[in-house]
Amino acid sequence: MYVDLNVTIPAPAIQPQKHGQSSKKSKGKQQQAESLAQPTATVAFNAAQLAKIESRIDLLVRLGYTVLALTQNAVSKVDTKTHTNTLDALLPNLRKREGVLFLKRLTIELDNESEKGFGLTQAATQLFSSYDIIALRPTTPSTLSLACLSHTTPSPLTAHIISIPLTSPQTLRLKHTLVRTAIKNGAVFEIDYSGALEDNDSERRNWWAGAREMTRVTKGKSLVLSSGTESCQLLRAPRDAGNLLTLAGLAQDQAHHAATSTPKSLILRAQTRKTYRAILSEPKLIMPETNFQSLIAKETQSEMSVAASSSQPPESPPPALPQVSENEDVNPHSTTVLPVPPPQSSSGAEKASSSTALNGGANGKKRSHDQLNLDELETPTSNPQNATSKNLHPPNGGGGEGSGSRKRKKKGKDKT
Repeated sequence: MYVDLNVTIPAPAIQPQKHGQSSKKSKGKQQQAESLAQPTATVAFNAAQLAKIESRIDLLVRLGYTVLALTQNAVSKVDTKTHTNTLDALLPNLRKREGVLFLKRLTIELDNESEKGFGLTQAATQLFSSYDIIALRPTTPSTLSLACLSHTTPSPLTAHIISIPLTSPQTLRLKHTLVRTAIKNGAVFEIDYSGALEDNDSERRNWWAGAREMTRVTKGKSLVLSSGTESCQLLRAPRDAGNLLTLAGLAQDQAHHAATSTPKSLILRAQTRKTYRAILSEPKLIMPETNFQSLIAKETQSEMSVAASSSQPPESPPPALPQVSENEDVNPHSTTVLPVPPPQSSSGAEKASSSTALNGGANGKKRSHDQLNLDELETPTSNPQNATSKNLHPPNGGGGEGSGSRKRKKKGKDKT
């Protein structure tokens, strides 16, 4: 989608209407309020003007432009009593084209007389609300600072485009503070590529110098590329016009954005003039009740199924049953098959029982001397000296051979 935001429209023939004078003050104020809302003159485009505008629009559509902003120019000041919106009378007379959007733009040229005021007041808000875009063209340093600082803040009278005449011999000094403030507030700077194709050498030289200064100060950001001419011979395709800006120091992607994405965001931002404090509400999708209820039922069913699947534990595979062989015995009262242990010798069983008794059973803990059985003490030993040296005591605390010999020695000492 390519955009041209400056399709200049020639001034038509305007016939002013005469209003009758009222005797009462209240009626006079009421007629003045109505005059701001309704046009005070009849606008008439002749057949030659309409044919010229139609041919220029056809050429722009052929070149690839889909959004065209028809521009009405105003010099010095907009007078609320005499100003008339000529674009409202032009649009119904144009031929309808599929896929082409027409916008209404007002460009106010600011000069020395505009320093005192150029009509952008709260009293004329209803008059300017009929335009989609408001642009300012400053020609003096004071009007440039006024346009960048005062008229770019969000309000019903915000100017979103600052168009500097690059072909004029009196070049304006672009300060970084002014340009950055205007860009921060949402304004863009316009470059008309038709000045680079003029026959006059001085105008063409001034255009190249001004375009390079514009790209240097803005760093290629917030730039809009448009035609700004009434001649069909100076119109160019979007990519051809972008190549002209690359010669002025602009990058290829920035030159492409100057005719596509930047004007598109500007058009959306310009709609905030008709909203409260420049705020756009978020769109909401309203669905029919039947479809909405069915979607809610499907969502609840899916959520319930997911919750049920997450709460159930994972199924474990059934245990594998051991195979029955010929040497194994089956217990008829149980469901499992128990293998029969192989027979052991008597000596092996005695060794196993003695080892488990000494080591504390299957738990592997060593038993104390008090927990030994008497049967273990009665087992014969091959070396009696080793048996007496172990100094084993029965669990009840009774004395053995060592204890009896000690008592006899004590008795002998008492007798002596």
